[in-house]
Amino acid sequence: MSKILQKPNLSFWKIWNINFGFFGVQIAYALQNANNSRIFQTLGADPHNLSYFWILPPLMGILVQPIVGVMSDRTWTRWGRRIPYLFVGALVSVLVMCLLPNAGSFNLSVGTAMVFGLIALMLLDTAINMAMQPFKMMVGDMVNEKQKKLAFSVQSFICNAGNFAGFLFPILFTYLGIKNVAAKGVVPDSVIYSFYVGAAILILCVVYTILNVKEMPPEEYAKFHGLDEKKTHEKVNIVALLKRAPKVFWTVGLVQFFCWSAFVYMWTYTAPGIAENVWGSSDTTSAAYQNAANWVGVLFAVQSVGSIIWAAVLPFFKSNKSAYFVSLLLGAIGFVTTIFIKDQYVLFASYLLIGCAWAAILALPFTILTNALDGDNLGAYLGLFNGTICLPQIVAALLGGVVFKYIVHSSSIAMLVVAGVLLLIGACSVFVIKENKK
Repeated sequence: MSKILQKPNLSFWKIWNINFGFFGVQIAYALQNANNSRIFQTLGADPHNLSYFWILPPLMGILVQPIVGVMSDRTWTRWGRRIPYLFVGALVSVLVMCLLPNAGSFNLSVGTAMVFGLIALMLLDTAINMAMQPFKMMVGDMVNEKQKKLAFSVQSFICNAGNFAGFLFPILFTYLGIKNVAAKGVVPDSVIYSFYVGAAILILCVVYTILNVKEMPPEEYAKFHGLDEKKTHEKVNIVALLKRAPKVFWTVGLVQFFCWSAFVYMWTYTAPGIAENVWGSSDTTSAAYQNAANWVGVLFAVQSVGSIIWAAVLPFFKSNKSAYFVSLLLGAIGFVTTIFIKDQYVLFASYLLIGCAWAAILALPFTILTNALDGDNLGAYLGLFNGTICLPQIVAALLGGVVFKYIVHSSSIAMLVVAGVLLLIGACSVFVIKENKK
């Protein structure tokens, strides 16, 4: 093993440039999260089956992100090691973002439109996952330990700013006069135009990062991480990596299971739940339902604001575990209170609390994990750790229809209470984590 050199401090703007492309990627992710159920319910999906449409996003994540991590750990081109995957993922995302919301616009039968939408969703999820992971890897590659907290804070801010913008696009375009209702089975223009604009912003932001970031070559990376340069080209056995993963990988993964299950139900059932509970409508062709669906974007934007504010509070906690527990507890309260609220503006309080949990989920698991890892196979481990995000989403999506029908008796808003219970269990699971540094 060669002598480890200290990576130099980076200016704030270099750290900003590394992360800036995430703004566009997160807009795409926000548009998908806020409008997925809306699109498929408009196409004709039964509310009892809505959760099944959320299986594809995490399924593609659990397949794609470890591959991107392992391959980019062993890649070097004239354009870098992570950036080629970022560019390809962003380019495919842009193309598919122009197709997904048009699934109902080609005079297809309901079944064919649904299949078209599912294929487009699968491609979009694959591409977003390919574009998303390189940002976390570049921070790990290029930023020293002293500045890593700042870098992840900048990334969190940019991530939530992208969420905020993406969530608000449909209601903004409605305000500007673009139609928010359409014929049965057709997605409104306000949603379609939101995806078009989001696609344009995505490619511009990613190109900005590509033009302004120069990655380390393998020999330089090896020196700064104390690795044998030859190891950067060796093949990786994923099973072996999992066997020697630090214990914290698995204990944080347990917490992740309950957290991400909760948020799957939020993304799936907020639109129909708020439409029924506050607007009193479940008819997707009605103005009331589409107005409620627009308001969901506002609520998710409020959640992003709460996340930004709470992210500034998190560093004041004495330990990561206490910050994690309190954040998830506040989020659980936010979810449970939604069933009692009939006023659209009072819902802001609930989603601000949910934002506290989201801030912790975005930052603390990666902070705890990377403290236990060295630079060897960093991308691979981050890709594998994504399984603790994707697997619970798949399980929750598979069980969602059963829970919806037999436990909450077809009440969409009650599914948010289920999300709150899951988040509370996640908060209690924080105490099994034992932090360690490598």
